[in-house]
Formats: sequence, C-alpha cells, structure tokens
Amino acid sequence: MKHPPLIQAADLDALLRREPARTLVFDCSYELMNPQAGRGMFEAGHLPGAHYLHLDEDLSAAPTGRNGRHPLPTREAFAAAMGARGVGEDSHVVVYDSVGSPYAARAWWMLRWIGHADVSVLDGGLDAWRAAGLPVAQGPTPPQPARPLPLRPAPVATVDREALLANLDGGPRLVLDARPHERFTGENDTIEKVVGHIPGARNRFFRDNLAADGRFKPPAQLRAEFEALTDRHPVAQLVMSCGSGVTACHNLLALEIADLPGAALYAGSWSEWSTWPGAPVATGEA
Repeated sequence: MKHPPLIQAADLDALLRREPARTLVFDCSYELMNPQAGRGMFEAGHLPGAHYLHLDEDLSAAPTGRNGRHPLPTREAFAAAMGARGVGEDSHVVVYDSVGSPYAARAWWMLRWIGHADVSVLDGGLDAWRAAGLPVAQGPTPPQPARPLPLRPAPVATVDREALLANLDGGPRLVLDARPHERFTGENDTIEKVVGHIPGARNRFFRDNLAADGRFKPPAQLRAEFEALTDRHPVAQLVMSCGSGVTACHNLLALEIADLPGAALYAGSWSEWSTWPGAPVATGEA
C-alpha cells in the first residue's frame, strides 16, 4: 500500500500503533548556518522511535566546489545507506523536521528517487505533533537492524546544468527558484559568493506553500498558485531550483500535493550554477 505524500499527526499516531514494525520515522531537522544544530534539536525532542538524518552526512555527497553545496550521492550509495538505517522494501517511511519541512521534503524526494514510493511527510512537522498533544521523546534512538533495499526505477526527473544552459536559447523549460525573494533578486544574499538567479527563472519561495499554522496549503490553493505563477506551463517542462537542491524539493512536494506531478529537480541549483566561470546570471525581478 502506497500512502499519500502528506500524513497528519493523528493519522501517524494511529499508524504507529497499528503497524509499528512497518512504519519508520526520520527527523531531518537542520540549520543551514549552524549545521550541527539539527542533531541537538533532535535529541532535545523528537517523535518516539524516530531516527535522525543529517542533511550533510546522510542526504548529500561531498561537495567538490563545482557540484553545489549539497550534491546528491549516487542512487546506489543512498539506497545502501537507507537500508543500513533499517528501511526495507516494505517500509512506510515518514519524514519530518522542525523548521517548515524543507529538509523532510529533500528526504521524501530522495527516497522516491531511489524508487521507494511509500514515503510521506508529516504535515506541520514536530510542531503539529506537539499541537496534537502527542508525546515527545528525548535523547538518541537505538538503531534499526539493516535491511536490503533494492533500487527501483525512479518516478522523478532531474535536469543538469548543461541542459539548463541549452535551455537559455529559447528552450521550453521554466525554472522556479525556491529561495527567499531577496536572495533570488540578489538584493540581500549573505550565503552565495555570486548573487542572482538563472536567467528566465521565476521565484516561488518555498514557505509560500505553507499556511499560517505551518501545514501545507490545501491542494486546490497550491494548484491555483502554481498555475498562476507559471501561466499553466506544462508541468513536465518545469524545473525546481534553489540554493543547493534542498528547498526546491519543497516545491516538488507542493506540486505533488496539488496533483501536478512530473516537474524536475536541478539538484546542483544556484550553488553549482554560479561557481562555473562565465555562468549567465540575472538579478532583480524575473
């Protein structure tokens, strides 16, 4: 049974009671400017039985200076790593974080990228779990036994830098950039050495996918907002980008919730694009 991309706190609580052996929960909390903070956040309070996934250590390969800040590992390496963490062929994986779900969305996308379809994001993350009055544990969680996790065909698409360079000459692809507006325009970016965005890209800040309570907006609202932003551009020609291929996955998740699947991820994103000499750069409004 494949579960939907979002799961609510009460439904997850019921699922953990009904199918504890098959349900595996991972906390993906992280802070971009303080990479070790996430593990401390996890140990200070997490869902009972949850395990921790670190963006740099578990959800990325080593950067080379040309492949972006959080490059993807190989599919084979990630499948082996998740199998070592206890994810099996029949596991329903639930991922969450405590900062609006961008890092959970990255884990969600990566599990689908290796062909593991049964993965959900806890809507609203740890805050929603607490708001439902559900218990929180502290400290580390004992590891799960390793299980085999075979690679399967990926139901997701990726686009590389060369394809986007070729697309600048009137190609059909439309890039949506998930960074905050001031980073997209280059007006205020304290992270990147080169500021701006890929020429022709449009801005969809990932937090615009969330309602005031930190949960995702209703599917119909998300669909209307994405269709308005893209002028109903064919979804198969949409490419999600951001700073390093992380918050772009939040927009991919929002599209999935909106029943607009099929967009691609530019995994290297701006932190790859901008490091290449002579890379085309746009600033200001799209």
